[in-house]
Amino acid sequence: MITAATQVFRDARDQVLSLRRDYERAIEEFRWPEFEASFNWAVDWFDAIAEGNHRSALVIVEEDGSSSSLSFEEIFRRSNQVAAWLMQQGVQKGDSVVLMLGNQVELWDCMLGLMKLGAVVMPTAAAISGADLADRITRADVKFVICNPSDTAKFDDAPGDYIRISVRDVQGWRPLADAYRLPDDVRVPHPETAPADRLLLYFTSGTTSRPKLVEHTQVSYPVGHLSTLYYLGLRPGDVHLNISSPGWAKHAWSSFFTPWIAEATVFVYNYARFDAKALLEQIRTHGVTTFCAPPTVWRMLINADLSGGRGSLREVIGAGEPLNPEVIDQVRTYWGLEIRDGYGQTETTAQIGNPPGIPIKIGSMGRPLPGVPVVLVDPATGTRVAGTGEGEICLDLAQHPVNFMRGYLDDEARNVEATHGGLYHTGDVATVDERGYITFVGRTDDVFKASDYKISPFEVESVLVEHPAVLEAAVVPAPDPVRLAVPKAYIALAPGHAASDDTALSILRYAREHLAPYQRVRRIEFIELPKTISGKIRRVELRMRELEIAESPRSSKQEWWDTDFPNLRRALPS
Repeated sequence: MITAATQVFRDARDQVLSLRRDYERAIEEFRWPEFEASFNWAVDWFDAIAEGNHRSALVIVEEDGSSSSLSFEEIFRRSNQVAAWLMQQGVQKGDSVVLMLGNQVELWDCMLGLMKLGAVVMPTAAAISGADLADRITRADVKFVICNPSDTAKFDDAPGDYIRISVRDVQGWRPLADAYRLPDDVRVPHPETAPADRLLLYFTSGTTSRPKLVEHTQVSYPVGHLSTLYYLGLRPGDVHLNISSPGWAKHAWSSFFTPWIAEATVFVYNYARFDAKALLEQIRTHGVTTFCAPPTVWRMLINADLSGGRGSLREVIGAGEPLNPEVIDQVRTYWGLEIRDGYGQTETTAQIGNPPGIPIKIGSMGRPLPGVPVVLVDPATGTRVAGTGEGEICLDLAQHPVNFMRGYLDDEARNVEATHGGLYHTGDVATVDERGYITFVGRTDDVFKASDYKISPFEVESVLVEHPAVLEAAVVPAPDPVRLAVPKAYIALAPGHAASDDTALSILRYAREHLAPYQRVRRIEFIELPKTISGKIRRVELRMRELEIAESPRSSKQEWWDTDFPNLRRALPS
């Protein structure tokens, strides 16, 4: 059914599509849509485009070659069944619900079904630890849990008086399968959710501190992802593949809201272990037109050989962490496509990006996206950067960006810290050039000084990962009696390479040849990098490890210093 809210949202969506290759006009003309009364994206948008629509909405291909394909109409009916059944189980407007499902049809059914009831959805990764799960259930006052049978045991020790729902029969759990026995024409009333009502709860990945619980409203993600749509460049009828795990905000960005805002197909390839060649085959076989993946995946893809062609790909995007120039260059060489970087956080939708149609500046995240009032602020003085310069990425809250969170749940101290001075402080430092292109420098707590020079770990890491032996790298300060600190690289080796003197010498030599003298890596250690369950490197653990190492005699068998190689130091000036 087309409602007034449907038309308001459609007008804004169509404006984004019409301006997708005219950046200057988009910045000047785009305005966030305003809703007079209620808005519920699942009802006012998804149902409006899905009812009677037999085009493909969701395709899931498994590693064994089996697949599921559902139309918009089928998901419309299935999510109505789920909503009606959940209502029978007692789910009410405002209830917090843990949704711990993988890339399976029920995930999309439940996301929509819960939204149609006005419930608050907390997507949660299955890899979460028992302690973290208990913490989330308590902090979010969870009323219901939905998961797979294989994950029900994780809730045995999780406190709380909540109702337990399993996808299939498990003793003591209610079976979600019963929902699909309801008539397929069942409907639930519009929940009359106000734009400011809660919709989503997401925990940040906690790379430097205890995870924060981010609240999003009925508009901050569902409507806010119009900025993400502009950045990704999706069009109606596209087939979009996003590499991201359920339970994290990026999955909602690119595997739920944005593709269906565009009326595109969500394509998913499930695998137990990543295989770059198999993924490339799926992209070509299934006519994927738009593809988004983190830098780690892109590096694996270029190592797997891109010469087989790009298939139907039109848009290729990097996300999660900044891309290094080699990846961009390889994709351009083999596929003739510009891989486009961008920037956003769990607290927001896409803030900065290289949308289709603007020239790419290699190494830059792009420019502020329509409707997103990005400013750089000098952390030392609190003054805004005028023209070119370096500062913390912030959002000007006086301009009321729709794509900004409601806040951190029950954490007033963090809310005050994050929004002081009328700005949202991202905690990320960047530079801006005379054309407005923004380039990532690092987290405010990752950037460090060595010999009184400021070191951006990202800049050093971008060089290191171009070495064939380096799969991933994390650069942190290592205490040094002369220079105060020196850059040390923790390295995860690429397949086929071993931790050895020869490998360490080769990487150190490469770093000395490709980095400025003050940036040169002085120490290397080969380890499995510590990560959050969302896959982000926990540099805070590595920094703490360096402090511990500094207090004891050098003993790590996997650590190499540049002073271990006299020939290296004679070959190049220090």
